[in-house]
Amino acid sequence: MNDSNKLTLPSWLDTIAVFDTETTGLNLSEDRIVTAALHRMNANGEVLPGGFDWVLNPGIPIPEIASKVHGFYDKHVAAAMPAAVGVPQIVDSIKQCFAEGIPVLAYNAAYDFTILHYEALRTNVEPLEFGAVIDPLVIDKTIDKYRKGKRNLAAAAERYSVELVSAHTAKDDAVAAGHVGLAMLRYFFAQEKPVVPFPDTAIDLHQQQAKWADEIEASYAKWRQQDVPDYKPAFGWPVKHKD
Repeated sequence: MNDSNKLTLPSWLDTIAVFDTETTGLNLSEDRIVTAALHRMNANGEVLPGGFDWVLNPGIPIPEIASKVHGFYDKHVAAAMPAAVGVPQIVDSIKQCFAEGIPVLAYNAAYDFTILHYEALRTNVEPLEFGAVIDPLVIDKTIDKYRKGKRNLAAAAERYSVELVSAHTAKDDAVAAGHVGLAMLRYFFAQEKPVVPFPDTAIDLHQQQAKWADEIEASYAKWRQQDVPDYKPAFGWPVKHKD
């Protein structure tokens, strides 16, 4: 799909930010951030100067199963920045992107932003008020919903001929997600006869994805309820809130 790189994107994608976290686990309201990355890139996928990378002491032991994924054990974060210092920095840095009208792209955004939301509450920081978020996973599941196979970042990177240098490293995952997202937006939206019309603004795309995310969750819940009748869908994008 390299030919899609030649297609022109709208001016509101001239600069995007890419965001990723690595955490202590998968419980969105209870687990903690261990590493995070926020970098800016242009529409050609070139990473711009001035990005941020964080290593945090999460304040709780890192389960071995999580450490084996991202490579950070308790000994690596013992002297790291406390979450009470790092989480406000992450929130403020993302707020600045939104204030400048820069969309923030995260692959499976509901994971990273929900973790960050509850980390903000835990550290007495006002949670994000969102500008535009771009989630390649939501776009992929909606527009290419019948494709077989995995939908994780590694699979998406392979499909869109993107190099994933070091999976589960926050910066590398964020940058790879940016390249995947830009390639995907070109492929689905920017062709002469696009798969779907390109939204007029980043906020329009954000609102479209919020609707799509709820539709994906409703479909998943319907499938799960075949075996677990009382399964309840977890709506909300880019933040899933507890009941």
